[in-house]
Parts: sequence; structure tokens; C-alpha cells
Amino acid sequence: MRKQDSSFLALEREKFMKLLFISLGCDKNLVDTEFMLGMLREENITLTDDEYEADIIIINTCCFINDAKEESINTILEMAEHKRDAVLKALIVTGCLAQRYKEEIKREIPEVDAILGTNSCEDIITALHASLSGTFYENYRQLEGLPTIRAKRTVTTGGHFAYLKIAEGCNKRCTYCIIPSIRGNYRSVPMEELVAQAKELVAGGAKELILVAQETTLYGVDLYGEKSLHLLLDELNKIPGLFWIRILYCYPEEIYDGLIDAMIRNEKVCHYLDIPIQHASDAMLKRMGRRTSNADLVRIITGLRERIPDIALRTTLICGFPGETEEMHEELMRFINDMEFDRLGAFTYSPEEGTPAAEFSDQIDEEKKALWQADVMELQEEIIFDRNEELKGREFLVFIEGKVADENAYIGRTYRDAPEVDGYIFINTEEELMTGDIARVRVTGACEYDLIGELL
Repeated sequence: MRKQDSSFLALEREKFMKLLFISLGCDKNLVDTEFMLGMLREENITLTDDEYEADIIIINTCCFINDAKEESINTILEMAEHKRDAVLKALIVTGCLAQRYKEEIKREIPEVDAILGTNSCEDIITALHASLSGTFYENYRQLEGLPTIRAKRTVTTGGHFAYLKIAEGCNKRCTYCIIPSIRGNYRSVPMEELVAQAKELVAGGAKELILVAQETTLYGVDLYGEKSLHLLLDELNKIPGLFWIRILYCYPEEIYDGLIDAMIRNEKVCHYLDIPIQHASDAMLKRMGRRTSNADLVRIITGLRERIPDIALRTTLICGFPGETEEMHEELMRFINDMEFDRLGAFTYSPEEGTPAAEFSDQIDEEKKALWQADVMELQEEIIFDRNEELKGREFLVFIEGKVADENAYIGRTYRDAPEVDGYIFINTEEELMTGDIARVRVTGACEYDLIGELL
């Protein structure tokens, strides 16, 4: 890298430069974005949401499935057009797409001034300074260890809830997934660092912490020699001012008694788990490289509901995986009908280059994938409506998320609903509520995925 022109940088830093930061993909990516924003806050920068007035644009990309990849590429291309405008001085690309397709980005999109891989977000300031001085910068740290970031996160979720990323990478090798190649093996964040982060987030106004990782249930195995998520929950539960702790992305085969015990004894832990199962046919699960069988899944789900009767279970499924047959699809439909998940998302299979499944010869055509996905979601809509009907008359503590425009009604979430992916409860009231308030609400009605309630 060429030596930076210090006089140019000094001149630029005399004024506030405007930064547009675009974060794509999952909540784990968002945490990386928030840490980078925290570092950038120490620079002479103000944030903008207007791409036309931005001096700097940073795009934190995703490439988990084809739709995410296309969104990331199209966003980079769209923002690259602004380099022809004298206003935009730096275009920086970070994250999963940057890690996986760095050579293609350099070759095809010369407007990009800097590229940072998935483990290099701590280099964002160096990348920015290099870009402003006219020097191309790239860094792809080894996919081991964790970034060293001392800056305070800039939380972008509204402040009343925040994501706590407890680990990076994944040791599983599902045949459809590219994540281990672009994020590395599983690395847990030390517990003391997580507790310190959590306290800082709560001090900043967060009342709900949402634990995320590629797989949360394996937390601690690399650091402490055994699964330690239950111990982390014990520590987080002690934090004053914290109201809810929510756990996402628990691989079903890794759920263990100690974790269930911790969910029961710690009153701040929501009785909610996200357990991605992907399918219910033994043949499909084996081809996917999953480590459960249909019988395992029934046993695990039944056991969770026996020990925590009010638990809300979310899952995700893949429709149209190579080799899937009508019989396998029907087996999945019967499983969904029997298990009655509280929350469910279904996605059509996306062949990702570099994964074993992309090379399977028996790929399914897109029309059939979409048809099977529609089948699944139609069935789930019936299930969730029936389950919501059963909630009429129940009382819940609800997080207020905002007000319905031009109406005396507010939008909220119960413990059964994770932000962005689950449903809402709509509360009619003349009282004035604020985002982040916690209210007691009685359910009075149901409509598809959402509830209607009254303030108590």
C-alpha cells in the first residue's frame, strides 16, 4: 500500500464527511456493521441515508444464498455509479461477498476503493484513510481468532433491543452451505467480553438482548471444553435493567439438558427457540449433511414442549433440495402438520458454487421448488392462525415497537416474536406509549400471523 498523503487527509478531516453505511444480510452481519460504525464515530463523520449526498459509502455484503448475492452485487453496482459524481470519494465493500468474490470485485468493479474480508472489520479506519488518499486497500485476515475492536458499538436497531453475537464461524459441513468457507470454523467470544458488551448495551437502553451466531448451542466448546451457553445465560440474567434474553439459531441435535434448565431457572430468558431443521425426511437430512433424523426431531421438539410448556418454537426449511421427491415433500408436510411450529420460514433451495449440493445431478426445477414452498407456507398459515386463536384471552408483556400512522394503535411484540422475522400484536389504545415501553396486553383477536390486543 502506498504511503498516505497526510496533507490531503488533514484537509478532508477538517470538515464533516457524510457516510452512507448499507448493511445487507443477517443480524450477525449487522453486529459487524455496528462495530465498524462505532470505530468510524471517532472520525470526523456524520451519517446520512441519502446516497446522493454521501462522501463515503460502505456496503457490508451477504452471499449466503443466490438472492442475497444478487442483492449485494446490484447494490455495489448501483453505488459505484456515484463514483462518477465528484461528491463520492470512497466506496468500500466488506463482508461475505467481499471475502468470497474479492478477485471478481477487483476485476469487474474498479470503482471500489477498498475490500475487507469477514474477519477484517477492525481495519475499516485504515481502509477509509487509504481510500480517501487514492490508494486501493484490501485485507482478508485469516479465518481464525476474532477481530480486536475496542470501539463502542453504534446500535442501529432503535436502542431498545440489540443483537449479541456470541460466536463466529461454523464447524458443521452441511452440503448446501458456504458459510464455513467464508466465515471459518467455530470461534466463541470469551464470556467476560460478552458480559461486558451486554452491560454496555443495556446501559445504552437495550432491554432485550438477542443471542446470535451461526450456531448458538455450541457456544464455549472451543474455549471451555464443553457447551457453556447455559453459563452465559446465568451471567446475562444478573444484569440489572435487562428484561428479555432471546436465543436464535440452535441446531436441534446440540440442544442439551443444561440449556433447558437455564431457560427454566433464568426468568429473563424468553421461552423461545429458533431451531433450523431444514427438512424432516431422513433421506433429505442425510443428503443435506444434517445430523438428525425424523425421529430425533420429534423427540427433541416433544421434549422441549414437555419441559417448557409455553415455549414458542421457530424453524426454517429448504424446499426443492436436489433429489427431493413428491413423497419426501409429503412427508415434510405431515411433519409440519403434526409438530405445529409456532413460527416457520421456508426457502427454495439455492445452489451455491463451491458446495457439494451444487454438484448433485438431480437438481429440482424452480417451478416445483416454488410450488412446494407455497404448499408449506399455506399449511403453516393455517397452523399459526389456529394457534393464535388459542391465545385469545391470554395476557402478555409486550415490547412496544412503534405507532400505527394516523391511528390510535401501537405495534408490539410478545416473547413469542423475534424482531423482523415473526409476527406482531396490534394494540388499540388512547394512551400514549413510547417505542421500547413494556405494556401488559390481553389478546382479543387474531389475523393470519399477527394478534390484536387491548392494553391493561
